[in-house]
Amino acid sequence: MEGFDHPDILYSDNWAPNDNQTDGAGVNLLAVKNKFKDFIRQFHTENFNYKYRDTLKRNYNLRQYCLDVNIEDVGSFDETLADKLYKQPTEHIPIFEDAATEVADELTSPRPEGEEKVEDIQVTLNSDANPANLRALKSDIVSKLVKIPGIIISASGIKAKATRISIQCRSCSNVIANLPVKPGLEGYVLPRKCTTEQAGRVRCPLDPFFIMPDKCKSVDFQILKLQELPDGIPQGEIPRHMLLYCDRYLCDKVVPGNRVFILGIYSIKKVTKPSRREGKEKAITGVRSAYMRVVGLQLDTEGAGAPGCGIVTSEEEDLFRRMAAMPNIYERLANSVAPSIYGSTDIKKAVTCLLFGGSRKRLPDGLTRRGDINVLLLGDPGTAKSQLLKFVEKVAPIAVYTSGKGSSAAGLTASVMRDPASRNFVMEGGAMVLADGGVVCIDEFDKMREDDRVAIHEAMEQQTISIAKAGITTTLNSRCSVLAAANSIFGRWDETKGDENIDFLPTILSRFDMIFIVKDEHDQHRDMTLAKHIMSIHMNAGQMTQEPKEGELSLEFLKKYINYCRTRCGPRLNKDAAEKLKRRYVMMRSGAQQHEKEIDHKNAIPITVRQLEAVIRMSESLAKMQLQPFATETHVDEALRLFQVSTLDAAMSGNLAGAEGFTTEGEQEMLSRVEKQLKKRFAIGTQVSQQVVLQDFVQQGYSERVVVKVIQAMIRRGQLQHRMQRRMLYRIS
Repeated sequence: MEGFDHPDILYSDNWAPNDNQTDGAGVNLLAVKNKFKDFIRQFHTENFNYKYRDTLKRNYNLRQYCLDVNIEDVGSFDETLADKLYKQPTEHIPIFEDAATEVADELTSPRPEGEEKVEDIQVTLNSDANPANLRALKSDIVSKLVKIPGIIISASGIKAKATRISIQCRSCSNVIANLPVKPGLEGYVLPRKCTTEQAGRVRCPLDPFFIMPDKCKSVDFQILKLQELPDGIPQGEIPRHMLLYCDRYLCDKVVPGNRVFILGIYSIKKVTKPSRREGKEKAITGVRSAYMRVVGLQLDTEGAGAPGCGIVTSEEEDLFRRMAAMPNIYERLANSVAPSIYGSTDIKKAVTCLLFGGSRKRLPDGLTRRGDINVLLLGDPGTAKSQLLKFVEKVAPIAVYTSGKGSSAAGLTASVMRDPASRNFVMEGGAMVLADGGVVCIDEFDKMREDDRVAIHEAMEQQTISIAKAGITTTLNSRCSVLAAANSIFGRWDETKGDENIDFLPTILSRFDMIFIVKDEHDQHRDMTLAKHIMSIHMNAGQMTQEPKEGELSLEFLKKYINYCRTRCGPRLNKDAAEKLKRRYVMMRSGAQQHEKEIDHKNAIPITVRQLEAVIRMSESLAKMQLQPFATETHVDEALRLFQVSTLDAAMSGNLAGAEGFTTEGEQEMLSRVEKQLKKRFAIGTQVSQQVVLQDFVQQGYSERVVVKVIQAMIRRGQLQHRMQRRMLYRIS
């Protein structure tokens, strides 16, 4: 350890109220404290509203011993004071807190009996300045005040940190009291020798001191882990992290997944590595690692941390309201979604609804109904599904893009990890927690393992993630929309297979509000137009201007408009629209049931009450685009049309009648009977002669022609494999 060669205890009381006491820069500390006291007493806004004086008195009476101060207010009162807070916060924030404590003593005296001693006040700071990037923090701004944005990805428990300690010698029982400990993650190095000299006594041995816990003064502290915003990460780079040290009233302010602005002192601590002997940690000489000592913490509730989603000016607000009143705003927004992708009009309209979202409701019994819309794009490769997901990632105020194959259940929801420093378990949020309040785009949704897909069931409907592992039992918010893209089980959509194209359980499918079957259909006129469109994009790629075409909105404008509508508008259904929707839902259910009876099996995509809520959310989203307080019948009609061309059409695409030459109901029934008997009589992997099977079924009264067609159909489906010129059958499923 460092400092072993200093036998003396050296410390100074920098805060003694001495008129001649000065710091290294020759500034009178008492004069600085008096200026801070004058600021708290005298600063006022219009109508002589003494902002900080009244807040301090109110907080003290409520037993909240803290004061939140805006640095811009300090700058308007005394520019030199604000400059000191920015450049020398470690020295001047304690002076500010002492000044606040003395002013609180004046404001609250006389106090009741038993409360004569004034409580220490914590001063927290906030700033309206533009935040700096986490990557821009270099060694030249160590010990200065900086503001950075980010996402909290893990939070430790509340621990105690000593601010003043008392130590005692084991040999001579000499006590040294009230030793100050540096703030932050720095500790106190115990002296190695006792300096007590008594006649006739043997000198005390090395390392005689131990800390007296009962005589220490401690404060609460918490360690947070901050990750930089996804928008600021260069392509191909790994997100960077920063440790945050919060103490006293800044503890328990945030949870993993919150987007925050941190105002703190950029500090350094010793880098330690675990020693093999006795598990102790050894400091690496000369190397320091950075962390942030937090002095102010603001929650980013409106997604303003994303570029292009800052504060809306009055001129922009007028423009947004004029735009919302336009009759063709819905078509303009849909045309502005991925304009380089040709066609897919209904899919773009559905994605527009997803970006705006419905209204989240909190019911009187404490339950909530989600307002976010989930969309699944299912179908052929080469239909621009992934490009659409990439565009949504760019245009949504908050978005996270991930691939299903490279994502695990913990990566999507939350993971519990062991902190290497404290050896305690800490929780880190995954993609759906980090996308709280935005959109999570999951590509290759069908390539995910089934166990990982089940993990997001709760996150998609209840919009929470429950964790119960390693002694941690908690719930995180994941209030995000899910936009997923997947291929069918055969790679391409096979019309003859019907429901077998879809390799998803009804439990996950019912959580998607809209399911689009995207087919690459062969149409000469459409192919010609599409080829021309792609040629023009490739030929004019270098000459294309940033200006959008007529009727389209730019990416930055669209992003800001989406953020404005999401934060300012929460529409509800009106009575006429609700009545119309109720009648249509009953008709949809009866139509789906009739369809199930006709094809003698359950649909892969069920029509449940979740689909009714999906239409309600889409109606509210259409009203939100126009900044209207109520969703009308016109909005319900468009929502029903979108639902019809997406989920209902996908649910009805499972009709197999006539697809394999079975036209009559009798032949359909015979197909199912022969199939059931084959599966019962032969185990998976059994080899049997096709001739033997034919003779056996003919003896039972079946037509040989029908049995041959059944076997051929099962071979095409992959349920049977033929060997030796179709004379041997081999069951695989």
